[in-house]
Amino acid sequence: MEFAKRMDLFGEGIFSKLSEVRRRKVSAGETVIDMSIGAPNIPPAAHIREALCRAAAEEKNYIYAINDQTALLDAVAAWYDRRYGVKLDPQTEICSLLGSQEGLAHIALSIVDEGDTVLVPDPCYPVFGDGPRIAGATLYYMPQKKENGYVIRLDDIPGEVARRAKFMIVSYPNNPTAALAPDSFYEELVAFAKKYQIIVLHDNAYSELVFDGKSCGSFLSFPGAREVGVEFNSLSKTYGLAGARIGFCLGNREVVAQLKRLKSNMDYGMFLPIQQAAIAAITGDQSCVESTREAYVRRRNCLCDGFTAIGWPMERPAATMFVWAAIPSGYETSEAFAMDLVEKAGLIVTPGSAFGHSGEGYVRLALVQDEDAIRQAVDLVAASGILSGGKSKVGR
Repeated sequence: MEFAKRMDLFGEGIFSKLSEVRRRKVSAGETVIDMSIGAPNIPPAAHIREALCRAAAEEKNYIYAINDQTALLDAVAAWYDRRYGVKLDPQTEICSLLGSQEGLAHIALSIVDEGDTVLVPDPCYPVFGDGPRIAGATLYYMPQKKENGYVIRLDDIPGEVARRAKFMIVSYPNNPTAALAPDSFYEELVAFAKKYQIIVLHDNAYSELVFDGKSCGSFLSFPGAREVGVEFNSLSKTYGLAGARIGFCLGNREVVAQLKRLKSNMDYGMFLPIQQAAIAAITGDQSCVESTREAYVRRRNCLCDGFTAIGWPMERPAATMFVWAAIPSGYETSEAFAMDLVEKAGLIVTPGSAFGHSGEGYVRLALVQDEDAIRQAVDLVAASGILSGGKSKVGR
């Protein structure tokens, strides 16, 4: 059999290696703590689950959805107005996604042609680049450097590259670096996109996971943003609905219309009971959002303080459900360190190189375990001896 050459772009690499070690260790009865994937383990609030269950019990809800329900679109518009101060037309400026991942994988197909240039962050969430690659785009990586607070320097993008670019993706709060961007960045972004006639996609999946008194808004709230692009938002992390696959594309009506047209040829819409769960989430009691945020703060503090105490320094991130940590001295690559962690301590993390060239030298830890499991992970790493001064178990 012969397969598409584009599949050569999607090697399994480190994830296959980590998965194999995990399988072997679990089969041997060893403890494995997985912090590699951002799969939230905080369930949806009771009122959201109840709305889903009620709708799922209705026989009439098993037809093709085809289109987003008017009630869903109206609820999303009200949510964006209330939460971000952004007024949207429900019918022309909002499109549901079967999770942000689906939208990120497909939207480039509606914007770029073979060989067009797309600007993506480095490091970045892998599908930011994979989606445009599926569409045949040529990628230009925008470095997110520690010395710049991991915020893209738009002035560093060569003019000839910007003039070729048709589409760009940015995301703050950022995965994997957990960085926030100042308002001035978004003002520069709008001006940059207008100057070079580039369509912008801002991924805003972590706007509610912002800590220590800081806050985060919407790209669409900045003057001119809707003229140049769209924003993706997701209910996965905020409301614990990751497996239900609920996301939205919002903003520029031309971009939204093209994405709707593409999706009408690819899927039959969001399962109606899931639409009802989404409505319940964004219109119901919002105390669950604060509870979720507080849980991630506790986990962040437990993880960063615990590893710092045993000789692996970690700064507490200001946002997201991730910690971006430099690998200890003595390791040349993030993959080598990640493999050592799982082999010797049973802790699975994602090497920074999986997020792009600029991710080398770091690993990403996802706050997807409760505090007891995090403390156990710290003890396992301390006992493994792979950190300087970490040869014996640290009791707490």
